[in-house]
Amino acid sequence: MGWLSLAIWVPIAFGVALLPFNKPCHAPLVRWLALLGAVLGLLVTVPLYTGFELGTAQMQFVEKAVWIPAFNVNYHLGVDGLSFWFVPLTAFITVIVVIASWENISERINQYMAAFLVLSGLMIGVFSALDGMLFYVFFEATLIPMYLIIGVWGGPRKIYAAFKFFLYTLMGSLLTLVALIYLYNRSGGSFDILAWHQLPLSLTEQIWIFVAFFAAFAVKIPMWPVHTWLPDVHVEAPTGGSAVLAAIMLKLGAYGFLRFSLPIAPDAAQELSWLMIALSLVAVIYVGLVAMVQEDMKKLVAYSSVAHMGFVTLGFFVFNEIGVTGAIVQMVAHGFVSAGMFLAIGVLYDRMHTREIAAYGGVVNRMPRFAAFALLFAMANCGLPATAGFVGEWMVILGGVEYHMGVGLLAATALILGAGYSLLMYKKVYLGDITNEHVNELTDLNGREFLIMAILSVAVLFMGVYPKPFTDVMNASVLELLQHVQTAKLP
Repeated sequence: MGWLSLAIWVPIAFGVALLPFNKPCHAPLVRWLALLGAVLGLLVTVPLYTGFELGTAQMQFVEKAVWIPAFNVNYHLGVDGLSFWFVPLTAFITVIVVIASWENISERINQYMAAFLVLSGLMIGVFSALDGMLFYVFFEATLIPMYLIIGVWGGPRKIYAAFKFFLYTLMGSLLTLVALIYLYNRSGGSFDILAWHQLPLSLTEQIWIFVAFFAAFAVKIPMWPVHTWLPDVHVEAPTGGSAVLAAIMLKLGAYGFLRFSLPIAPDAAQELSWLMIALSLVAVIYVGLVAMVQEDMKKLVAYSSVAHMGFVTLGFFVFNEIGVTGAIVQMVAHGFVSAGMFLAIGVLYDRMHTREIAAYGGVVNRMPRFAAFALLFAMANCGLPATAGFVGEWMVILGGVEYHMGVGLLAATALILGAGYSLLMYKKVYLGDITNEHVNELTDLNGREFLIMAILSVAVLFMGVYPKPFTDVMNASVLELLQHVQTAKLP
């Protein structure tokens, strides 16, 4: 079994193994087994990095086996510079979430941990799949554990939020299935994604295929105006669910554009780039303004995620190297920063059981160490230089300026808006005098919480100060993608 298969199936195997341990006395064993599964899942991704060959756009760590011979469906895996970083990122965030959920989940803990481990493996499968049907199976299967995480361990309106999440994402995905079947027939019976990249298609065919893929990927990101499910889901989801949703699941849609929409329908992508750029700018500016007026901390960070993912799609469709590279860097950076933001909100919620900004004030007086970490994540969220949040956004803005000065200027307003909503929330929650007796009873971070915050802070600062290891992996694949997009595929 190859390293990619291990990265997928190790967490899934541990997740399934946890299911029989459903008695309260099993809780300590479940926690340690879940942590072991998550850590092993992360460790098997290390050889992927050490063995990754720079300077080539070829697929690496390729595995291929016949799965459904009657329909030429294969278990076909591989990663390149576009997909590589999402494999260790997913495994890393899973470890963080398992540690973060150590004490605050007390009911059905084996099922909760199992859902996250299975979800981790399935998401890595999405980033690794090179067979269209295998991709679709992994892509849709991720809905099941997340649906359960929201619907079982969520807040008061968890059933509504879980149903809305499932309905939105499933409806978009059905059109994608139609596109995959069309490409299968058009290519003479192949689900090979790389073969589809070379398949000549008329402009009309490409536009229909692009629209079909857009239906699934835009909802998953989510792009404006199909973003309305995200704030509801974030508010109701448990802390770990919100962290994984923001850090990884939103990236599945963005990755879909890189692997499917741009290389399979390059002429349609060029033709419709104006629309994608317009929708991205609306997300960056309008949704940023919406974030500023939120009274619930989770809703504010949820809208912030929509705005930041608008940067990602903007970077893809300006069709220059710095823009596309910046968009992928932004995806990885947002994984670290959004996880930190949601886990910080979780620390407060565990103590006071409210996410309302007005319920807090002066938290720094009682939790100075925690307030320092929260400030770092807030600064990274608004793109402070030397943090992970700055690198990708800066590159996308440069790419936007290279495309058109007006696009670059509009994109740059996001930095101002980001500073507005991030620092406004920080000021109201953490600074000033204590105005609430419950805040006066708060205690600072315990050792487990400090460990989580410290690990994420190191990741945010390392990526902000030294992004070279991240960009080096991407460069060759980004150049090949751009060359492919700029070459007409019309028959």
